[in-house]
Amino acid sequence: MATVFVDGQEVELAAGERLNGIQAAARVGADVPHYCWHPGLTVVASCRMCLVETGRRDPATGEITMLPKLVPGCQTPATDGTVFVTKSEKITAARAMVEEDLLIRHPIDCPICDKAGECSLQDYHFEHGREERRADLKPFTSRRRELGDTVTLFVDRCVMCTRCVRFSREISGDAELMVVNRGAHEEIDVFPGFPLDNKMSGNVVDLCPVGALGDRDFLYKQRVWFMKSHDNVCAGCSTGCSIKVEENQDKVYRLKPRENPHVNQWWMCDEGRYGWKHVHDPSRVTLPRRVGKDGFENVEWSTLSGELDAKLSASKRIAAVLSPHLTVEEAYQLAKYVRGIDEQALLVLGPIPTEGQDETFPNGFTIRAEKCPNRRGVEEVIVGLAKALVTWDDFLGRLSDEAFDAIWVTGGYKSSWHDESVAQKLSSVPLLIVQDSFASPLWDAATYQLPSATFAERDGSYVNHADRLQSFKWAVRPPAGVTTEGQLYWRLLRSPGLYNSRAVLDELTRELLYFSAAAGGNGDYGIDLKSNRLA
Repeated sequence: MATVFVDGQEVELAAGERLNGIQAAARVGADVPHYCWHPGLTVVASCRMCLVETGRRDPATGEITMLPKLVPGCQTPATDGTVFVTKSEKITAARAMVEEDLLIRHPIDCPICDKAGECSLQDYHFEHGREERRADLKPFTSRRRELGDTVTLFVDRCVMCTRCVRFSREISGDAELMVVNRGAHEEIDVFPGFPLDNKMSGNVVDLCPVGALGDRDFLYKQRVWFMKSHDNVCAGCSTGCSIKVEENQDKVYRLKPRENPHVNQWWMCDEGRYGWKHVHDPSRVTLPRRVGKDGFENVEWSTLSGELDAKLSASKRIAAVLSPHLTVEEAYQLAKYVRGIDEQALLVLGPIPTEGQDETFPNGFTIRAEKCPNRRGVEEVIVGLAKALVTWDDFLGRLSDEAFDAIWVTGGYKSSWHDESVAQKLSSVPLLIVQDSFASPLWDAATYQLPSATFAERDGSYVNHADRLQSFKWAVRPPAGVTTEGQLYWRLLRSPGLYNSRAVLDELTRELLYFSAAAGGNGDYGIDLKSNRLA
């Protein structure tokens, strides 16, 4: 086992593990500042901000021999006996010089820069920069140009880390970005006639350590220090990217990727990044209603659960359509509830929305054609309880031969997922409960209309295409009048206290073998359930 020494502390490396000076320092809690280095990109060692002292320790004598010059930590491998020093007078002077050089040419326009509050240049200046400026402030031109439909370049703010250029070549693979000119006149630009127009383009904004690249959708919308960040899971496709939902006063302003080496590494696609607008769509349905003498009438949630329970309890044959947009916990609760009334209640997997084919990028990141987050989780709940999987198409085919007294349909889809013919097939059911986010033909045919929550408003877990379960908490409260599915099912099951998705998942781990690995916690990167599927 290799041993590396960082600021006098030992770091043991696992067999075959490869780290550089920045990563080795992080193991002992030492933060080595850097601009150009990123763990998901190739190393160029151009910014020189990560300079450290290095040497080797003789394994026989213990004597340490240091190199006379500073070296880039990002480019220096940590091997057995390597010694790193991350704090010294020489290093302090070098970092201050790099900061000073960057600020000579950098506009001091922090008050109008979107990156203010999360800018590495700001943070490093206060931590590593000089106490006072030695050069005169020079006027600057706020040059900006659109690189594509999603990204704006503020030319004067760029520190030429080239992260964006490397991303477009190594990760997205379209290589639209390049460096033009030389020396102090270097700039980032697109190849003529080839704008930044790929399905991963928004990631370059996350990668930019300063305010040079701006997200056109988020630009000038919100100050980052006003927003709260919540760990969540993207519901855009079955990849299930780990993300952060950033909001202020229950309004979502942006989604950003969260590192998960097993799912999405450091990235997310633009489809998921900008696919949250339905959360605040003014056309969302927000009031529970039932059919009355003169059409639909509003009903209070406080009495609704008892009313639904009474009507369902009087039904002999029940079916529940479990949407792949439900969490694992919600699907299990509804299935458990209807099966508590009708032991043979039919459990149906809701429609699986698909678009095109899976699209895989050079680094392996894949945008899935399956546009729902939890098909695998809902499937396993159904198979675990009913021992057979009934699809939406199978269910529609059975309606002509099998009569149901009550059908509960859950939706939560962002766009149209059925047509008028489907509504006509279900309209004759005596008790039709439809739970959805937007009006539709089936919604109009319902006996009870129940508004549902979106991905950002619910607690629970999703299982992605690769059988990895990830749990999350709600980021924003649903609109007034909306009760989340989990809360409603919790009441119907007469569970004590407030809805607790973790308690439901714990029950699942005991009842269904597939979910047993999730007992006790959800892990930093989620739980791999694949071995249980194969068992």
